[in-house]
Amino acid sequence: MEEKKPVYKRVLLKLSGEALSGDAGTGLDFKVMEKVCGVVAEAVRMGVEIGIVVGGGNFWRGVKNGEGRMDRARADYMGMLATIMNCLAIQDVLLQQGVDARVLTAMEIQHIGEPFSIDRAEGYLKNGSVVVLGGGVGSPYFTTDTGAVLRAALIHAEAILLAKNIDGVYSADPRKDPAAVKYDSISYEEVLEKRLAVMDTAATCIAMENQIPVMVFALKDPENILRALRGETVGTLVK
Repeated sequence: MEEKKPVYKRVLLKLSGEALSGDAGTGLDFKVMEKVCGVVAEAVRMGVEIGIVVGGGNFWRGVKNGEGRMDRARADYMGMLATIMNCLAIQDVLLQQGVDARVLTAMEIQHIGEPFSIDRAEGYLKNGSVVVLGGGVGSPYFTTDTGAVLRAALIHAEAILLAKNIDGVYSADPRKDPAAVKYDSISYEEVLEKRLAVMDTAATCIAMENQIPVMVFALKDPENILRALRGETVGTLVK
């Protein structure tokens, strides 16, 4: 049986920082990362151009960890640095697997990566490199989800793959409400109206305005990335 071809040429993959820590919840689980990067490498061999944005919650969450104890802006900058730490780890694992990967950051940090620009990202993507995007939007008060959607719009990604610790979008938190119902598909408007915890409001609005579909699925099975690229039903589609 012939393997399905990808239905997307270029995507933005948003990885949860916590998901990269495996069962530990903090730090990095390199076994998990090797599986995820192995799937990304396979996608690149399929001809898909991939940008990756990774959260930093496995090291530091600005609002949660700093709230009430330190200035919000400084706490958020620490969160941006946490995302860049994850970017370097992802880059290293991809390079070990024979995939060229470039780190582009929202703020200039010498010797770590290159400052983000649309032209630079476009050039690397067209040459088959994975572009790993760190530092959020480079400003406090914005989440990495907002950074991911903004970068997706700037690089003209056809879809956003939102790989999380949960396997889709639910009517309520399934960990707290056993009656929570999982959606196979839902509109941006419904997400905003029902205040569902997919992405923050700013990220959802940017995705809606630019008509970028968002696929939300569990990273626990990294093969979900390939299933999503092939257009298979996986998790929840926000459109």
